[in-house]
Amino acid sequence: MTRSLWPPAIVLVAGALLATVGVRSQRSLSLRGPLATAVPTTLEGFGSRDVSLTPEEIEAVGVTSYLSRLFERPEAGPSGARFFLLYVGYYDRQTSGRTIHSPKNCLPGSGWEPLTNQLTSIATPTGPVIVNRYLIQKGREQALVLYWYQGRGRVAANEYAVKWNLVRDAALRRRSDEALVRVVVPIVGSEAAALELASRVARQVVSGLGAALPAA
Repeated sequence: MTRSLWPPAIVLVAGALLATVGVRSQRSLSLRGPLATAVPTTLEGFGSRDVSLTPEEIEAVGVTSYLSRLFERPEAGPSGARFFLLYVGYYDRQTSGRTIHSPKNCLPGSGWEPLTNQLTSIATPTGPVIVNRYLIQKGREQALVLYWYQGRGRVAANEYAVKWNLVRDAALRRRSDEALVRVVVPIVGSEAAALELASRVARQVVSGLGAALPAA
């Protein structure tokens, strides 16, 4: 029971420290390139169109820049899916009350129920990275979600490590810039096929964002 209290305690301490270390002094770092061009408009045989968030949605998440892109094709691909969704939300700095919202909290609020969650490794040109993998369900629909946090030279999945790194970098480097990245693939055939597609997409997105986000 004592161990189970550690992660929430870390989050509370991290939040308090973020408010203490001088969030107003954080540097606002601009992207080195637009998110819209950092990610190819065609991926794995899927074309795409960008989807705009409403002003209310932008205000709610507090994002500085974002990319919400629907990839689709006329006929189903090898995974059985005819579309998938990519979202990238970039924060030029994070302050108390204006930080990245974790998808594991947002998904249930939109009606999706998480069935399983685990970590998975994605191979990239610069080496493997670990991301979160969720199987979610709403009614009779199921989808596979990969999400991770990218910025300040890191790709991370662990929520508590992300919070701790945020506090440390805010205090020592006056930096709290970071992006949340989420790939959602509907499960039409098998979960393994959806994971294969999502992993290939994630590999390219990680690399593309590396050139657009502020240097480490």
